[in-house]
Amino acid sequence: MGKLIEDPSLRDRVYVFADRADAGQRLAVHFLKYRQDIHLFATPAGGVPVATKIALFAIPAGGVPVAAEIARLLGIPLDLIIVRKIQLPWTTEAGFGALNPAGEAILNEDLLERLRLTPEEIQEQVQKTAAILQQREARLRGGKPYPRLKGRPTLVVDDGLASGYTMRAALKFLKEQGARPLIVAVPTGSGRTVRELQPLVDELYCLNVRTGPSFAVADAYRAWYDLTEDEVLGILRSVRKD
Repeated sequence: MGKLIEDPSLRDRVYVFADRADAGQRLAVHFLKYRQDIHLFATPAGGVPVATKIALFAIPAGGVPVAAEIARLLGIPLDLIIVRKIQLPWTTEAGFGALNPAGEAILNEDLLERLRLTPEEIQEQVQKTAAILQQREARLRGGKPYPRLKGRPTLVVDDGLASGYTMRAALKFLKEQGARPLIVAVPTGSGRTVRELQPLVDELYCLNVRTGPSFAVADAYRAWYDLTEDEVLGILRSVRKD
């Protein structure tokens, strides 16, 4: 069971962050211990040790401005992990799982049982999601391969945890790349989802845990909107310049 780090003064409160940048700055201070933390790994060529730091991944779009603040404070590169919600056939607002960069679908089986979607309907939505994921890989990551992470501390950041399926998809992919330990950092999250994700990670930072019958990520922020891909690319450029 992964360790949960939260801010008890923020539990069950809404509108606790000005925006994603504010939330990222408040998360970032928890990771100062990694600023000087250098780990030695062997190069594939001849086993010569090289120095590297914690790997930092953001889930776009909303996780990027949050993770950018962590990258700036720690002085480390920011990468993206492209995962995508598998949308229901009749709405773009809800999904029944998520797809990761390896094309693996993490499905909400309980929801699918209630919805009674046919295998053909499920496969059609998965294929649509895969096409969008490939486009985003090309546009946001330039189609570059993901780094080797064997034994490397890895931090995954998003702007919140609602159902948690996009995060589950990201974690499965990064574990398969050898990421250890695996750490999740989000400003806000559903109490139920936080509990469900804890066994999948070594540490889970969620400052604003909210319980109750309903949850929306946006309710943690006083200023909230959906970021465009152009804005994501702009933030990445600004972090690289810093």
